[in-house]
Amino acid sequence: MSLPRRLLAPAPGWIVETDVVVVGSGIAGLTTALRIAAGPVGSDAGRQAGSGLRVLVVTKDVLAAGSTRWAQGGIAAALGPDDTAAAHLADTLVAGVGLCDVEAVRVLVDEGPQAVRELIELGTRFDRTSTGELSLTREGGHHADRIAHAGGDATGAEIERALVAAVLATPGIEVIEHALVLDLLPTAAGGAGAVTLHVMGEGQLDGVGAVRARAFVLATGGIGQVYAATTNPPVSTGDGVAAALRAGAVVRDLEFVQFHPTVLWLGGGAAGQQPLVSEAVRGEGAFLVDEAGTRFMRGQHELADLAPRDVVAKAILRRMRETGAEHVWLDARHFGAEKWRVRFPTILATLTSLGLDPVSQLIPVAPACHYASGGIATDLTGRTSVAGLYACGEAACTGVHGANRLASNSLLEGLVFGRRIADDVLSTVPAGTPLVDLGIDVRGMGVAAAGIRHALQQEMSADAGVIRDAAGLGRAAGSLQKLAAQRTSDPRTESWEATNLLTVASALVAAAGRRAETRGSHWREDYPEPDEDWCGHLDLRLGPDGTITTDFVAIPSSAIPTTGGPGHA
Repeated sequence: MSLPRRLLAPAPGWIVETDVVVVGSGIAGLTTALRIAAGPVGSDAGRQAGSGLRVLVVTKDVLAAGSTRWAQGGIAAALGPDDTAAAHLADTLVAGVGLCDVEAVRVLVDEGPQAVRELIELGTRFDRTSTGELSLTREGGHHADRIAHAGGDATGAEIERALVAAVLATPGIEVIEHALVLDLLPTAAGGAGAVTLHVMGEGQLDGVGAVRARAFVLATGGIGQVYAATTNPPVSTGDGVAAALRAGAVVRDLEFVQFHPTVLWLGGGAAGQQPLVSEAVRGEGAFLVDEAGTRFMRGQHELADLAPRDVVAKAILRRMRETGAEHVWLDARHFGAEKWRVRFPTILATLTSLGLDPVSQLIPVAPACHYASGGIATDLTGRTSVAGLYACGEAACTGVHGANRLASNSLLEGLVFGRRIADDVLSTVPAGTPLVDLGIDVRGMGVAAAGIRHALQQEMSADAGVIRDAAGLGRAAGSLQKLAAQRTSDPRTESWEATNLLTVASALVAAAGRRAETRGSHWREDYPEPDEDWCGHLDLRLGPDGTITTDFVAIPSSAIPTTGGPGHA
C-alpha cells in the first residue's frame, strides 16, 4: 500500500506569518495558547505585558466546539484531603499495564493539582459540596474520590467555556475557525516551517493557504471516526496524527484504542457519534447486568463495576457472546429522579429525548470506540521527533496512558502538558526570531476518494475493533489497500478527511497486526495473554515510498512500571 506523502491540494492562495500556531481548540490547545500569550511563569511584569509572541489558534469548527466539551465525567487529580499524588500514580500505572512512562505519569500527578487550581482561577466552576469544598467522585480504576466535575456531568463543557472566554479576552491570540489542517511544510533544514490550511469560512482568509511560524502545536484530538460506532464527534478524523506522519514524525502505540464500556446502544445499525453514559454513573453506584439480571462484573476484578475500562469492556463483550445479546444493561434505577436531575442532567436529557427513563428503566449499553491512548510521540515537554513541532492532548502519546487510559486522566493530560509545551516555547522561541526558508517538496502528492469513508469504518469495526486476530487484521489490511487505490483528482474536505482516516487506520492495523499479545485495550483472540517480550512500544513512520513501517522499542526492565501502591494487591 502506498499512502500520500502530502495531500493533493491547490497552491496556497494566501500566506500569513505568526510566531506560534496551535491547531485545536480543546483543553490542550487553548491551555497552550493562553500560557504562551501570557508570558513566562514567575515574571509578574512579563505576564502583565504578555510574552510578545503572536499565537494563532486554528480550529476545525467554531472555537467552542473542541472535543473537550464532550467530556462528561470530570478531571482527575489528587485534590482530596485523603488522596496523594503517589496513589494517583499507582492507579495510573495499573491501568497502563506496564507501558506507562513513569516519569510522564509522575509529571501528570505531581503537577496536576496546581494545574486544576489554576483552571479554577481562570473561571472554571466545578461542583462544590455544601461546605464549599470541591465535590469529588470516583471512576473506574481509581481507589480514591479524585474526579472533579462540573454541572453534574457537563465538566468538559464548563472547562471549554472558561478557556474560550479567557482566549477571547487575551491580547496576542488570533483565531481562525472552520479550518482543516492539511500538511506541515518543512524548512530547508528539515524542521516544521509552515502549515497549510483549508479555511471553510467566508472571510479574508478563504480556501487553501499557508501559515509560516516558528513553532507548531498539534492538539487536534482523536481518531475515533476510523470506526463505525464511536463517541467521538464527526470532526475526529485523525487530521493531526496523519499530518504528523506525512511530515516524518514518529507515531507511537496506535494499536491501543480504548473502547468505552458503556455507550448507549441505539440498535444494531447505528453508526456515527453515539451518546456516552459516563463512567461516573457507575462511580455513583450504578452496576451492569445481563439479560437475566445477573451482576456479571462481580468476581471479574477487585473493583467489580469500577474496574479499568479494558476489563469492563472485555467482560461485557464476553457476556454478550455467551448470551447472544447485542448489548447489556446498566442499572441506575435506585438513584431516583432527584439524583439523576442534579448529578447527571446532560445524560438524563439525552436518555429522555430517546424515550428512556433511567429512573424506571434499565439502560442498554455496549462498548464503542472512545479514546486513542497512542498518538504522536513526544517527550516530557511535548516535543516530537520533528524540530519545531509539538503535540498535546489526544493527538499525542506522552507516555501517560500506556496500554489503557485511566478514566478522567485525559483532560488532566491536556492541561498539564499544554502548560509544559508553552513553557518550552517561551524559553526557546523568543519574540522576533527570524523565520527560516522553506524547502517545499511536492513529490508523493495524492488524495483518496471521499466515498471510501463508510467502507473504511465498517471494515475497521469488523476486523480491527475491540476483538482482533491475525485473520481479521489481515482482512483489514487487504481492504485498506484496495481503498487506498481509489484516488481522486478533485481534492476537497471530504477527500482530505478520507485520506487522513485511511492513513491512521493503516498505521493502526499495522501496529495491531504486529503486537502478538493481549495487553490493555489491545485484545488479540489468538494471543490472549500479555507477553513480557512485548513490553515495549511500537513506533510508526510513513516511509518515503508511502508505506507504514513499525519499529519495536523495548522498555528496559529497570524502567518497567511497578503496579504496587495504596489499595493494590
